This record gives sequence, structure tokens and C-alpha cells, in this order.
Amino acid sequence: MTVTSESLAASVASISPAMLALAGGVLAALILLVIVLFLRAAGLRREQAEEADLRARESAMRMAELLKIQAEMQGRITAMAEVFGARQSELNQSINQRLDGMSQRMSSTITEQTKSTHEDLQRLQERLAVIDAAQNNIQTLAKDVVGLQAILSNKQTRGAFGQSRMETIVADGLPMGAYAFQQTLSNGSRPDCTIRMPNGAPPLVIDAKFPLEAWNAIRDAGSPEAGKLAGQQFRRDMEIHIRDIAEKYLIQGETQDTAFLFVPSESIFAELHENFEPVVQKAHRARIVIVSPSLLMLSIQVIQAVLKDQRMRAQAHLIQGEVAALMDDLGRLDERVRKLQGHFAMAQKDIDMVVTSADKLTRRGAKIEALEFEAGGDIRPARDDEAPAKSVESRTGLLKLRVVDEE
Repeated sequence: MTVTSESLAASVASISPAMLALAGGVLAALILLVIVLFLRAAGLRREQAEEADLRARESAMRMAELLKIQAEMQGRITAMAEVFGARQSELNQSINQRLDGMSQRMSSTITEQTKSTHEDLQRLQERLAVIDAAQNNIQTLAKDVVGLQAILSNKQTRGAFGQSRMETIVADGLPMGAYAFQQTLSNGSRPDCTIRMPNGAPPLVIDAKFPLEAWNAIRDAGSPEAGKLAGQQFRRDMEIHIRDIAEKYLIQGETQDTAFLFVPSESIFAELHENFEPVVQKAHRARIVIVSPSLLMLSIQVIQAVLKDQRMRAQAHLIQGEVAALMDDLGRLDERVRKLQGHFAMAQKDIDMVVTSADKLTRRGAKIEALEFEAGGDIRPARDDEAPAKSVESRTGLLKLRVVDEE
């Protein structure tokens, strides 16, 4: 450390005065600069302190205003909270009331809906039961249709089916003995049915052998050409069948001049008249009448009315005799009723006389009961206006009812 000071002193001593003066000036300038800078820094700090104070006052004022505004806002919020609370309670009460009313309405609506649903389900069950029964009937009908189809697929069975239907209609409409099935004629032919006509007229012949094979071929045709060919075949079969009926069953003096050709279906009958008019006209010219089940039933009813009228005319004399006997019986009944009426009139007259006598006895008994007796036992004399009392003899048991017979 000593060496350093000595060396520093030696260095200073070696410096010239001009250099020292310059260094002192620079040092003074530096000191002055430092003082100026310090003063400026102090001014700046003072200005900053004043600005900070001003800002602090402004912040305090703003804070006070904010606190005031906050207090006002808090008061308003409190008031609004009270208002909202009251409104909320009213709203809750109104909502509760509406919910209660809605619950009641919903309950009643649900009850009604449940009742209606129950009724609908009950009706649905009834309809389902009806549908089940109808389905069973349809299944049974389907089985019957299958059986009918099996029947109609066989020619002999199909002919038996048409004949059976015809026989059922005839048997239902006419009495026993007025018809016959498969009766042999003089030429050896056996028609399906013969109906006896009144007044000894020849019987009416009914044939039930309709050519359904050709008709089914028309129905089963897949093209217009096949349908045309099937129609021609059906026309030929019908013409042959009509000619056979006319030759076999129309016998002069033994059968009627007209015969019936029975068609076992109304739809076939309608299509036959609509699409095969020449066949129908040819049957008419041959005195063959094509009849459906309804027309056959109508014809049977007409024949039944004719037979009934004939039986009535045959029994007319018996009916007249029975009416005469009935009039005689009515005359005797009238005479006897009149005699009985006279007996009742005389009995009524005797009863009226008996009632009159009973009334007189009742009045006289009342008069006797009204008499007054004196103390001495004498009877009070009757007044002048009173009729003298008559002695009445009791005739109880002697009254008899006499009935006079005027015969």
C-alpha cells in the first residue's frame, strides 16, 4: 500500500500545472453536471410525486364515487331482489295453482282417456271376436270351396251337383207326389225331373245336364284365340244338348211341349244370355227354356199356385157342405143363446123384487128402532102422519129363487 502511494505521488509530481488546471476544470465541470443532474432528478421526482398525489386524489375521488355508486347499486339490487322475491313468490303461487289445475285436468283427462281406451279395447275385443268368428267361417267356406272345386273337377260329380241343386229347389217348392226324379218315359229315356201338371195335363220335363266343361274352358282360356275356340266349342255343345233334349223328352201326348234346361249358376245364366244370344234363340225355337235357380224357383211357385187352385176347385163342393153345416150350427147356437138370455132376464127380475123386499124390511126395522117407550110401559102413540105399524111375520128361510124354463 505504501509503495502505491509513493508511486502515485511521484506520478502527480510529474504532471504539469496546466494539466492539473485542466483536470480541475474538468472535475469542476463534472461536479456541476452532477449537481445539475441531481437537481433535475429531484425536480422530476417532485413532479412525479405531485402527479402521483394528484392521481391518488383522483383515484380516491373515483373510489368514493365508485363506492357511492356501489352503495346505490346495492340498494337498487336489494330493492330489485325484494321485488323479484315478491314477484317470484306470486309467480310460484300462480304456477302452483296452474299446475294444480293442470294436474286436475290432466287427471280427469287421463281418467276419461283410460275409460275411453278401455271401452275402445272392449269394442276392439268384440270386433276381434267377430273377426275371429268370420275368419273361422271363411276358413270353413274355403274348405267348402275346395270341396266344391273337387266336386266340379269331376264330370259325373259336377252333373250330380247340378241335379242335386235342382232336386232341392223342386222338393222345397212342391208337395210330395207332385214330382218325380229319374222317371222312365215310353222311349226309354230318363229325364232328371218330371213335374205333374193339373187337370190331367202331361208332365213338365226338367234337365240339369248343363255342359260345364266347355264353359270352364272359356273361363280358363289364356288368349283371345283360345277363348274364341272355347266359345265355339261351347256353342256346339249347347246346340247338341238342346237337340238331344228336344228329341228325347218332348214326346207328343206324354210330356209337355216345352222343357226346362237348368243352369246351376246365376252368373252363367246372365253371361249365356249376354254373349250367346243365338244359342238362347235356338233353344226357344226348339221349345227349350233355359232357367236359372231363381227362375226355376219362380216357375215352381207358379205351378204350386196352379195345383193349389185345382185342389181348391176339386174340393169346392165339400167346402160348400161344410159351410152349410157351419151355418146350421150357428143358427142353433143363436137360438140357444137367446133362450139363455131370456132365463137371465127373468132371474134378474126376481132378484130386483128380492132387493125391493129387503129394502122395505130394512126401512121398517129402522122405524121400529126409532120408537120411544114411556115410563109406564105404554107405547107412544103414533103420529097422524105415520102409517099404522103392520105386523110382520118372519119368513126367513121361505124365500126361494124361481127360474122359469120357457121351453
